[in-house]
Amino acid sequence: MVAEKDTAYRVNGTTRSQVMSILLKQGPVAAAEIGTELGLSPAGVRRHLDKLVEEGMAETCPPRAVAGDQASRGRPAKHFQLTVKGREEFGTSYDTIALEAVDVIESIGGEEAVREFARRRAERIFSDVQTGADSDDPEAAVQAVAAALEAHGYEPTVRRTPAGIQLCQHHCPVSAVAAEHPELCEAEHEAIARIVDTHVQPLALIVDGHGICTTNIPLAPKAGNETKGAADND
Repeated sequence: MVAEKDTAYRVNGTTRSQVMSILLKQGPVAAAEIGTELGLSPAGVRRHLDKLVEEGMAETCPPRAVAGDQASRGRPAKHFQLTVKGREEFGTSYDTIALEAVDVIESIGGEEAVREFARRRAERIFSDVQTGADSDDPEAAVQAVAAALEAHGYEPTVRRTPAGIQLCQHHCPVSAVAAEHPELCEAEHEAIARIVDTHVQPLALIVDGHGICTTNIPLAPKAGNETKGAADND
């Protein structure tokens, strides 16, 4: 019993975290049951539950079915359980499993096998993006790249700068693996270069300790501008 109590206080020891721990271990569970365990009023517990539901961390659900129990008359109490997002607050081993998988690929086929895996992964990410940018609208190609990245768990933004167009990734879902196997980043940059039809310049990487991954896509001067500049110099 002591071990269970310690687990309930595992995440910072706050009431919110205690409620989440009970939802994790006992859900589906009613507010009154949580209140009894924590010594809180059902109304006080419901305030935390309502906030968790609002944030997408918990959800309402039917009570757990128990063999032999007869359905009680009247309106059943509302029950709650954690969502996938809520469970992720307690940590997962996805990064560890992914890293182990790539390590196995390397042990079997060497670095070239990892590069091939990275290339195929990049191809899947950008499979719906047309290769070869419209020279009159390179930003549209970068926006298409950003949309593909966002669909795969990245948090990209696009902005113009005097040096070109910057693609910023504020979150990388594979940073733990990429830190050990930079081939993943290299394959993404190669794929982006093919799509925008020009070379790209990686300026910062999350795996190197930066807050975001920043890739610059330089804009070539338009042919008309070059011609005009040459004429002005004559």
